[in-house]
Amino acid sequence: MNLTLEPSVLHLLRRHADERADRTAVTFVHDHEAPDGAQSLTYAELDAEARRVASWLQERCAPGDRALLLHPAGLPFVTAFLGCLYAGVAAVPSPMPGQFQYQQRRVTKIARDASVSVALTDTGQLAEARQWIADTGLELPAAASDAPDFGDGVNWRRPGATAEDLALLQYTSGSTGDPKGVMVNHANLLHNADSLRGALGLTEETNFGGWIPLYHDMGLMGQLLPGLFLGSNCTLMSPMAFLKRPHHWLALIDRYDIGFSAAPNFAYDLCLRRVTDAQISGLDLSRWQYAANGSEPIQASTLREFAQRFAPTGFRAEQLAPCYGMAEATVFISGRSTRPPRIRAVDPQALEKHLVQDPDTAGPVRELVGCGDVPDFDVRIVDAEGRRVLPDGTTGEIWLRGPSVAAGYWGRPDATEETFQARTADGDGPYLRTGDLGVLLDGELYVTGRTKDLLIVHGRNLYPHDIEHELRLRHAPLAALAGTAFTVPVPQEEVVVVHEVRGRFSQEQLRELAIGMRATVHQEFGVHTAGIVLLRPGTVRKTTSGKVQRAEMRGLFLEGALAPLYAEMAPAVRATKAGAAG
Repeated sequence: MNLTLEPSVLHLLRRHADERADRTAVTFVHDHEAPDGAQSLTYAELDAEARRVASWLQERCAPGDRALLLHPAGLPFVTAFLGCLYAGVAAVPSPMPGQFQYQQRRVTKIARDASVSVALTDTGQLAEARQWIADTGLELPAAASDAPDFGDGVNWRRPGATAEDLALLQYTSGSTGDPKGVMVNHANLLHNADSLRGALGLTEETNFGGWIPLYHDMGLMGQLLPGLFLGSNCTLMSPMAFLKRPHHWLALIDRYDIGFSAAPNFAYDLCLRRVTDAQISGLDLSRWQYAANGSEPIQASTLREFAQRFAPTGFRAEQLAPCYGMAEATVFISGRSTRPPRIRAVDPQALEKHLVQDPDTAGPVRELVGCGDVPDFDVRIVDAEGRRVLPDGTTGEIWLRGPSVAAGYWGRPDATEETFQARTADGDGPYLRTGDLGVLLDGELYVTGRTKDLLIVHGRNLYPHDIEHELRLRHAPLAALAGTAFTVPVPQEEVVVVHEVRGRFSQEQLRELAIGMRATVHQEFGVHTAGIVLLRPGTVRKTTSGKVQRAEMRGLFLEGALAPLYAEMAPAVRATKAGAAG
């Protein structure tokens, strides 16, 4: 099946409704313990629900208008999203505003930036959505798309959908606090799903499923939509259910015969820490063909330990599928399966100089995880400052072009030009600047970090996620918690570490932990730490995909807006904080 031959997503889904009418399209498991704790829709039922939602939208929206989707995990999001496609309205998936002000500010920014015409949610969240709208003064109509009297599919009018029509605005995860809407059209969605299919060898017999939020690009465009486009089925569960009981994700894969399920690295790590031997003994993961890992730095140690820990379930290393992607490229960029992941040990000191070299026998080692080849993009590794194309084996910024690259950011011509219309020093382009650092080795892409997160300390290039990972590995009170490393100018750039800690500790014990953390950073990375701040669990800000908001945390630190359990910092850092706060 070549998905790129379809005129639009609407044409494809309507064809599935005719040819696969009685096949289960999507299932949501709301109670993992009950025999009847799941709801399903066939392709015919999904089509009918989409037409019902679309009829309501067509009465209130013009083609090309935007609809904000504020649904929790469940089938109403799926039918509302497809209803937007059926109506010719661009969907704007979003998390619920939540209880914290920074979460509410983010959703408000999304609604304003997209100039949405209507907000859809489900009956259980309607009151909360309307209260948020009233509090923000948006003057935005809100309705529950799963209400029994919501729309009538008989009144639906088929729009003249084309491949170039805007399908959705996928807002970036907002690591800078300024979410931007990536303009994804029907052709992007179809091409990207086809790239995923071809790279991993997926078929209509591959069952999809997992817990990733559907307002996130990996959950929506990397998991749900490929399953529906291939005419397979997708089984969903609540992200909160996974976080509370990680083994429910693995049990879902077993029970529903899921062949493709994706998650960020932290999810695999959480399973290693929280799934018990007794729970493992009841699992069969041998049919999980594609355990996709992406959306954040992939740790080689996590891959190895997961394969070993879950080997009794029939899980094999070749089922691990490290991937690389981003919303600006629809989602999927590279990945490979059917063989164990390629892990390359390199000299970290050479990597600081943008070179990939084998480590010395007794020297320090950093492990890079291969994310497969890049089958449907032109990829270049570029010196970000001089814009020179670099040879294989040299690290630089990853630049891409291809049919999956979106048109740009909604209403942001300057940002679109900077990110989506880059040209190399010799004038070749346009390319998408990913903002990620990487290297090509023997045709395989290895992602080494982000340009904006790179720490330059006394002329050395360090990756914050390496420091964070090593600290969690060495210090048990930090394990499975969030933290970040960044630099502050005092006057030279110096490293500060902010990290959550779990447990009851005296101030003396926290002081000893901070001393140990300083020693780890110095021993492993050869730099001094100018500040250590320990926080309660849940304090470190994250994006909707679970990535730590390093820039946000750095700003809060400098503003003195954190409430630490323990803080220890050099006098110059305290002075810098006081100046920033003033």
